[in-house]
Amino acid sequence: MKKITGGVTAPKGFTAAGIHCGIRNNHTKKDLALLYSEVPCNAAAVYTQNKVYGAPITVTKANIADGMAQAMICNSGNANTCNADGVEKAEMMCEMTAKALGISPKDIIVASTGVIGMTLNIEPIASGIPKLAPILSKDGHLDAVHAIMTTDTKPKEEAYEIEIGGKTVSIGAMAKGSGMIHPNMATMLGFLTTDCAITTPMLQKALKLAVDDTFNMVSVDGDTSTNDMVSIMANGLAENPVIDSEGPDFDAFLSVVKEICTSMAKKIAGDGEGATKLVECSVHHAPDTKLAKAISKSIITSSLTKAAMFGADANWGR
Repeated sequence: MKKITGGVTAPKGFTAAGIHCGIRNNHTKKDLALLYSEVPCNAAAVYTQNKVYGAPITVTKANIADGMAQAMICNSGNANTCNADGVEKAEMMCEMTAKALGISPKDIIVASTGVIGMTLNIEPIASGIPKLAPILSKDGHLDAVHAIMTTDTKPKEEAYEIEIGGKTVSIGAMAKGSGMIHPNMATMLGFLTTDCAITTPMLQKALKLAVDDTFNMVSVDGDTSTNDMVSIMANGLAENPVIDSEGPDFDAFLSVVKEICTSMAKKIAGDGEGATKLVECSVHHAPDTKLAKAISKSIITSSLTKAAMFGADANWGR
């Protein structure tokens, strides 16, 4: 595999954009991001395991239940969670995006991140989406990354390419996350794109396997949240032989997805609110993966371990 530039727009057929639409009071911070594929994509996602989850997750689950998507719309500054009209607002975001792009509202992944429990003001989004669509471009990936950030201090994106079936396949990603980070999905959003030709079931399998070993192994402050999602869209424009079962091609694709998710997970942990160090725990010679994960999580989630690392006073006996 080869690391490349371009983030979510590195794969063929993907464009992105990000603007300040007015959800956030700080006019220097972008707060609305759009990601689009020129052709429909197979789509998959994993979500927070929190029993309380945001309206965008409800709508996204329904929209990609058929395994298809073509665009993603995401706002920062307001999580659209724990509101009586949350689902209605998330559906409105899809309808507005669909109108601007000329696609179906059911082919849109919708996400929100920010303050929980505040009613989402839809007016800035309604005025922002028509401005976003015309400026979609291959160069818009970094603007999109900035638009999904909340307390993040650094943009988080990644892209790789690999040869599958004699064709060059690209995979890109962007993510946000800094606080309320704990194993089994944290306060984070991750959006992956690829031009790989792969069926939805295999795409879902690859994403879940990658997330279980990466994003689901991160801890910053010991708390999970409501809007967490990692999605992936595959538009097939690389024209590789379709990956429809396990085998060498699937393994190659999975290796890149895991590499990207590992890198993004480390960036999230390293950018944790108040974090001064990134600590990795490796477990060797465990009899199985389940026990290895339990051991490592007991260490990385320990408040005493974190305090010792922060204070640079490793009383290892604790």
